[in-house]
This record gives sequence, structure tokens and C-alpha cells, in this order.
Amino acid sequence: MAGGTIVLASGAKEHPGKMTLFVFVTCLVASSGGLIFGYDIGISGGVTSMDSFLSRFFPSVYRQQMADSTTNQYCKFDSQLLTLFTSSLYVAALISSFLASTVTRVFGRKWSMFGGGITFLLGSAINGAAVNVLMLILGRVLLGIGIGFANQARAHSMTRSREASCMHSS
Repeated sequence: MAGGTIVLASGAKEHPGKMTLFVFVTCLVASSGGLIFGYDIGISGGVTSMDSFLSRFFPSVYRQQMADSTTNQYCKFDSQLLTLFTSSLYVAALISSFLASTVTRVFGRKWSMFGGGITFLLGSAINGAAVNVLMLILGRVLLGIGIGFANQARAHSMTRSREASCMHSS
């Protein structure tokens, strides 16, 4: 079981911080930032193993799965296209977070997060209406861009609130 303690070194400066609603909400948002990735891993992993999904969008993988009667699950989904579908969100989130820092500096956190939210919404709509693999991948890329912008703006927001609280307590 994990545990921890806080030890103040001699001569260390003690900050008179209090648990306020702002601090609580900031910590809640910061701690939930990674949940969207975990949720996506769980959902996309479940969806990519559904027969109906595979037969509609990845028929070659579905045929391979039906033909293979072994219990080895390691290389069950040996498809570069399926791998592209799964990883496109994460690659787009990584790349867009670099661009998002510039957008956040120029336009501010509000517009950066708004743009990320709109992009995420558009990606969700495209994925929901997808009729082929190209639409699925495009939707996942847009979801990744939205996540990259939102996570970068969230990190920027947390840094700014920490700077403000340090300046206020000095």
C-alpha cells in the first residue's frame, strides 16, 4: 500500500496556504487531466475488440481473428491500419500540445481551451457519424488535437495560479 509523509527541513520556509475552493477545484482539474487518456484507452481497447466494429471497419482483422482458433492474444490484432486508428489520437495530442502553447500565449487560455473544446466536439461528431476508416482516423486526430490544447491550457492555468498564490503569500 502506498503512503507518504511531509517533512519540513530545518530552515525551510513554511507557506501559510489554506484549502480554499479555488485550490480544491484547481487540484481536482489537475488530477482529472489524465483521466481522459485512461478513459480513451479503456473505450478504444474495448471497441477494437468488438466483432461488429471489426467486421465493419477492419474486415481483414476480423477475418484473421475468426480464422485463428488459438488462445494467443498477443498478436491478435496485427494490423497497421488498426494501430494507426488507435495511436492517431495520442500522436495528435502530443504534436498539438506544442502548437497549443503558442496559441495560449498569443490568444490566452480561454480561447485556447475553447478551440480545443470545439475541435474535440467536431472529432466526436465525425467519429459518431463515421462510415469508413478514414473518417474514424480523422475524428481521432481531431479528438487528439482537442485533448492537446485542453491539457496544455490546463497546465498553463495551473502554473499561473501557482505563481499568483506564491506572489500573494510573499
